[in-house]
Amino acid sequence: MLAIPTTSVGNVVLEGYIEVPAERIASIQDALEQHIALTRAEVGCLYFDVTADKAIEGRFNVFEIFTGRAAFDFHQKRAGASPWAEISAGIDRHYVVKDITN
Repeated sequence: MLAIPTTSVGNVVLEGYIEVPAERIASIQDALEQHIALTRAEVGCLYFDVTADKAIEGRFNVFEIFTGRAAFDFHQKRAGASPWAEISAGIDRHYVVKDITN
């Protein structure tokens, strides 16, 4: 597991989870490795992890930190046009996005 960096003013943090139906878990897990690798390679990505919840079947916890809004918006655009977007289409997402202001 990666060490979570301390956030700084200007960072954007996304925290939450996705709920994956049992019949789609295998395809999501297969696609996650590439999605995580591509995201971690983005300029401005400080931390990105998606992990299966140990207590709730089909829940994957998501935690992201980007250097700022531009890096976060770039990630959203890139991911939205990627194979991950197709594979994860229709998956329930429950996220909170915060801009660190102090």
